[in-house]
Amino acid sequence: MSEGWLIEKNIVIIGGTSGMGLSAAKAFAAQGARVVVVGRNRQTCNAAQQQLGEKGIAICADAIDPSTAENAINTCAQQFGTFHGLYHVAGGSGRKMGDGPLHELTLAGWNKTFELNLTSLMLSNQAAIRWLLQHKTGGSVLNMSSVLGISPSPLHFATHAYAACKSAVTGFTKSLAAYYAKDNIRVNTIAPALVATPMAQRAAQDEAILSFIKTKQPLDGGRIGRPEDTDGLACYFMSDYARFTTGQVVYVDGGWSVSEGQV
Repeated sequence: MSEGWLIEKNIVIIGGTSGMGLSAAKAFAAQGARVVVVGRNRQTCNAAQQQLGEKGIAICADAIDPSTAENAINTCAQQFGTFHGLYHVAGGSGRKMGDGPLHELTLAGWNKTFELNLTSLMLSNQAAIRWLLQHKTGGSVLNMSSVLGISPSPLHFATHAYAACKSAVTGFTKSLAAYYAKDNIRVNTIAPALVATPMAQRAAQDEAILSFIKTKQPLDGGRIGRPEDTDGLACYFMSDYARFTTGQVVYVDGGWSVSEGQV
C-alpha cells in the first residue's frame, strides 16, 4: 500500500490498544492519520502510547461505559482539530462467563456477551453518529464482526451468544448505513475468522483447532490470521477511497466461509 491514504484524518479506535485494534492504529498512523485508541487495560494502554508516540493518544477506559466513546471522540476533536471516523474493534468471548451451546448457555453469559460485543458497539456508533450529525461533516464508521456470525463451527467454536452478537452487527451496520447515507456517513463492517489476538489464546494453543484451521483457512499455507491481515481493508474504509462504499460486510477469513475444513 502506498503511503498517505489517511493524511489529515483523525480516527478513534475503540479497542485499539492490543490485537487488531492496535495493529490498525499503527497502520493508520503510517498512512498519515492521528489516532485516539481506547482500551481497558492500563498496561496495554501505556504500551500503545509508547508505540504511537506523537501520532496517537491512548485512553484507558471501558467500552461498555456510556461515556467512553463520547469522551474519546471529544478528545480527538480537541487535540487534533476535528474527528473523521470511528473504528470499533472492542469485544470478547463470553465463554468464561457462561456462553456456549444453547442448552448450556446461562442468562448471565448471554447478557455479558451481548454487553461486550453489541452494547459497547452501539454506544460507540451512537457517539460517532451524533458528533458527525452535529458537525455536518460526514465521516466513516467501521465495525468489527466475525465470520462466526454467518459460518458456524460447531465442534470448536460453539458459543451461541457470541455468534448471535456478530450476526447482529451486520444487521445493525446495514440499518445505520441505509439511514445515514443521506448525511454522507458511511458505515461498514470487517469480519475476520480466527486471528492471533489475546482473545484467541485458547484456540491458538489447541492442536486440534490448529489442524482444523489448516484446511478451514487455507489461504497462505493454512494458518491463523494475523492482526495486520485486516489493516489494509481498515485503511480503505477509513479513507476517501471508500467515499462511495457503505453498508458492506467484508470477510477477511483466509477462506473460512468458503471451505469445509476438517471435522
